[in-house]
Amino acid sequence: MAYLLDAIDKKILEILQQDATIPNIELAEKVCLSPSPCSRRVKNLNEQGFIKRAVTLLEPEKVGLPVSVFIQVTLNHQVKKELQDFESVIGQWPEVMECYLMTGDFDYLLRVVVPNLQAYQEFLDKKLTELPGIDHIKSSFSLKQVRYRTELPLDQLLEKKGQ
Repeated sequence: MAYLLDAIDKKILEILQQDATIPNIELAEKVCLSPSPCSRRVKNLNEQGFIKRAVTLLEPEKVGLPVSVFIQVTLNHQVKKELQDFESVIGQWPEVMECYLMTGDFDYLLRVVVPNLQAYQEFLDKKLTELPGIDHIKSSFSLKQVRYRTELPLDQLLEKKGQ
């Protein structure tokens, strides 16, 4: 049976997306609950799989990774084994922040962070181009981050219940 969220659950999720370190007592105040029921709701949201994990977001420039590169990768053949092999290797590289299997003109879209262009060239030469089965690589460098969000919109949660 699917767990149906109410307005309080939605508000808890919105607040936790903005600050996962908020003390329970403060969270409870913001959603108009006492601390114990609020804590139970957060625990339940975790158990139901709504909360994937809590993390701390770092400022890329402060940690020496100011360059973001978006890479389109096309494989020679889109067979299951080659896709799995590619994904397995890519998943081990710390520079790869995101990787998506795509439809359309290319197979994968990666977002890679590096300290500079030389580091990106090394990433290409020593890692990406060394993978078997790659047909085409196209890189685009980000000039400026216009918008970056980690918070998912949640209005659709209550619409499912008819609220």
